[in-house]
Amino acid sequence: MTIARIYSVKQLAKLAGVTVKTLHLYDQMGLLKPSERTNSRYRLYRESELLRLQQILFYRELDFPLKKILSILDDPNFNLVHALEGHKMLLKAKKKRIDTLLETLDHTIHSLKHQTMLNLEDLYEGLNQEEARAYRNQAVKNYGEEAVVHAENHLKSLSKEEMQALVSKQNEIGRSLYASKHLDPANENVQGLVHQHYLNTRKLWGTHHAVDKQAESYKGLGQLYLSDERFTRESGEPDPGFRLFISKAISFYSERNLC
Repeated sequence: MTIARIYSVKQLAKLAGVTVKTLHLYDQMGLLKPSERTNSRYRLYRESELLRLQQILFYRELDFPLKKILSILDDPNFNLVHALEGHKMLLKAKKKRIDTLLETLDHTIHSLKHQTMLNLEDLYEGLNQEEARAYRNQAVKNYGEEAVVHAENHLKSLSKEEMQALVSKQNEIGRSLYASKHLDPANENVQGLVHQHYLNTRKLWGTHHAVDKQAESYKGLGQLYLSDERFTRESGEPDPGFRLFISKAISFYSERNLC
């Protein structure tokens, strides 16, 4: 026979990582009532109160006000399992935002310490203002403002030498792919070049350390190459055959390796 454990207010506060004063406040609000009180008016809590406190702390972590939490928990239709599943989803999203902020801070701190911060204009070096604006607008349209700003912040944290090395690598891979356009897009050598292109692209995007493989984004880049000749010009001239080749090669790579 299992004996239900009883916690004093001090024990519960220590277990949950909150103060006794906080538990007193929750009691006064009706947010977390003790299961019973001793003759000396000491608060005592059982497992049901622990579970309710867990819910309160989850909602507090997601910045819900206490009165809103009270109305949620006291709703007759409240379902604990559904609530936990919802907390998990929201906390994952919050973690992703925090990870992105931390990565941006690391880049900025590194840049300030080593004085490597590039200007926004440096990211579009070689283009006039109108062309640079057009490229950026197209990127925002395809990937969203948040993704573009993240990539720009990442690139601005690099030194000019690091930035130029990435761009040079991308151009080198592009020339090798152009020289292979007579081959089948699924050819092993072509796919090896596409793999290099994928890795370098992730570095340009500032997402090379992310768990997400960005299959849709990379496949979308292949579609962008197909639909916009500016991205696949060779010696200043458009090449429809190369656009179709590289689009197919990227699509094949994405479906085989990223999905």
